[in-house]
Amino acid sequence: MGANSSTIKELSENEFLKKLSGTDSISENEPFWNQLLSFSFSTPTNSADSKLLEEGTLSICKSLIENNPRTGNLGALIRVFLSRTKELKISAECQNQLFIWQAHNALFIICRLIKVFTSQISEEELLLHFTYRPADPGNYESDTENLFEELLFCLIQLIVEIPLLDLTYSILLEAVTALIVLLSYQLFRKDILHESPIHRHLMKGPCLPYTSRLVKTLLYNFIRQEKSPPPGSHIFPQQQDGGGLLYGLASGVASGIWTVLTLGGVGSKPTPQQEQSSPLANQSLLLLLVLSNLTDAPDCPNPFRQSVTFFRNTQDSSVSPTPNPHSFQINFNSLYTALCEQQKSDQATLLLYTLLHQNSNVRTYVLARSDMENLVLPILEILYHVEDRNSHHVYMALIILLILTEDDGFNRSIHEVILKNITWYTERVLTEISLGSLLILVVIRTIQYNMTRTRDKYLHTNCLAALANMSAQFRSLHQYAAQRIISYACRHLRRYLYVLDKLYFPHSHCATLQHCFSALSDNGEELLSLTCSHILRSYASSLFSLLSKKHNKVLEQATQSLRGSLGSDESPLPDYAQDLNVIEEVIRMMLEIINSCLTNSLHHNPNMVYALLYKRELFEQFRSHPSFQDIMQNIDMVISFFSLRLEQAGADLSVERVLEVIKQGAVALPKDRLRKFPELKFKYVEEEQPEEFFIPYAWSLVYHSGVGLYWNPQDIQLFTMDSG
Repeated sequence: MGANSSTIKELSENEFLKKLSGTDSISENEPFWNQLLSFSFSTPTNSADSKLLEEGTLSICKSLIENNPRTGNLGALIRVFLSRTKELKISAECQNQLFIWQAHNALFIICRLIKVFTSQISEEELLLHFTYRPADPGNYESDTENLFEELLFCLIQLIVEIPLLDLTYSILLEAVTALIVLLSYQLFRKDILHESPIHRHLMKGPCLPYTSRLVKTLLYNFIRQEKSPPPGSHIFPQQQDGGGLLYGLASGVASGIWTVLTLGGVGSKPTPQQEQSSPLANQSLLLLLVLSNLTDAPDCPNPFRQSVTFFRNTQDSSVSPTPNPHSFQINFNSLYTALCEQQKSDQATLLLYTLLHQNSNVRTYVLARSDMENLVLPILEILYHVEDRNSHHVYMALIILLILTEDDGFNRSIHEVILKNITWYTERVLTEISLGSLLILVVIRTIQYNMTRTRDKYLHTNCLAALANMSAQFRSLHQYAAQRIISYACRHLRRYLYVLDKLYFPHSHCATLQHCFSALSDNGEELLSLTCSHILRSYASSLFSLLSKKHNKVLEQATQSLRGSLGSDESPLPDYAQDLNVIEEVIRMMLEIINSCLTNSLHHNPNMVYALLYKRELFEQFRSHPSFQDIMQNIDMVISFFSLRLEQAGADLSVERVLEVIKQGAVALPKDRLRKFPELKFKYVEEEQPEEFFIPYAWSLVYHSGVGLYWNPQDIQLFTMDSG
């Protein structure tokens, strides 16, 4: 049996909820609590169901906010929950369902109440609600107990100590969700929270010693990817005639209005993929990302980040020279397998980035794996489908590659891994290709997509940095990969010539030529363009020299002239006028990558030489360009050396014969004739204030991917709905 919005609205009239939120105080020992907590339902698993539930109980929550300072009923409910959890571990071991059932229901109500509280009142006011007692209206006792800290501590203990069984799955999921909800004040702030009472409770006091155990448990929840047990199987057998998910025990109580909480039919139906996923694994990962990205307190570094940074492999028996109190050991093989299998989700890619960047033990382990393709291929697939991914996911995937390419061993080994039939690569049939060559193809494709669509300098700079890191270890490049490297460089060389043509020979300035060709109609326009381009190429050397001496001044004069021709100083410049410096940077980097390959591994890459010779005429035009002259020396020498050997070999050579001549020439080429340049090496470094990026990103993942969580988008201040 499902429910619809009309029945959900009846929650606001539920007698138990009205009493809880009313003006009368309820003692912790009253039978009311057994009645309140004896309900059964299908927990919301999507935001649509959660939205309906929240809307249906909003008036109840607001009444509780208003009346709780006098009744203290929120505190009473939390104490009832705490009492129910004292025997949870034994209850799980003994299969005692009643304690687990009522503890789960109590936590479910607490979590939903607090979630509404967070959107209605400040963090300080929320903590105050935990201190109200019914003795005198408006009074509270902060010295006798810290109920909020007890709740936090209880939730963490529950997560780390209760075994994961079908019986306990729901309450463990609810405990993880409750911690996310308690931390969600960040969503309603544009600025990053550096000072937070809730953060302080987590980082100090009784919660602090549990830091490493919590991080370890959340990681293991992610690793295990346990699916949610079928509804009803984890608590009580379903009644045949009860209608919906009504359970046998306490059915007399549960058969009332509480049955409207069977939300299975409300809202969007889960897709098969959602049904197969693990809600607990997903929610645990989201909580881990939120905790590890909390900002440091002035007198206390974030212990969760320290735990993520320093944990080690269970196989590692060495003693750390500087042991961290929050470190722990975990099975790296299981973690690696889970990371390889889960990269389709943003949050798993963010976790992989976090571990590679912050935890040297994980990075060393990953780089030593002999099955690196299992991790790299999912990352390449993210980049290949760049148009279907949000920009943050693409950034993380790309930076992961950049971090990996900082290691020379990785750069060598990826060319030794041969892949068969990469079906998701559709530009060309790749029946056999090395992992290294595939990586090159995907990265170049990402650059091209970026240059034509998003035009993000940060993205293409990191792409080129990854290629540069690899370039000295290029080995046996696939002919298509070599061709793409050269053709991509040529594309920008041609673009550069085109931009200069437009800057220095705009048609409106070629008055004499334009007059001469005007009688030729459409053909004259084309001939005029070709003539201007020919003049440019004829005087390329002198123009390049001029650019090197007075580049900024000349460019400024040209752009002023262009603005004048456009009729207004405020007119935007054409794209080609803005592109010149970017194109120069890309050309320079591509030439350095080609040069690095030629000087370090020319004899291993005949396909690179072949592709270079095929496009040699375009490269020769740039041999005297002052910005590229130094790096062009080696490329020009290689072109000249192999061109001569091919001339000596005769005319009309087959592709196979050309490659044979190149291979022979590579052996004969004196290495000392190639000028040595410093090795190309780029290292990824986070921005000065990484939290400005990572905290909104982590919370956007919670907002979009949290299981059974809904926030009104109008309340969100931390990020925009279209960010990422």
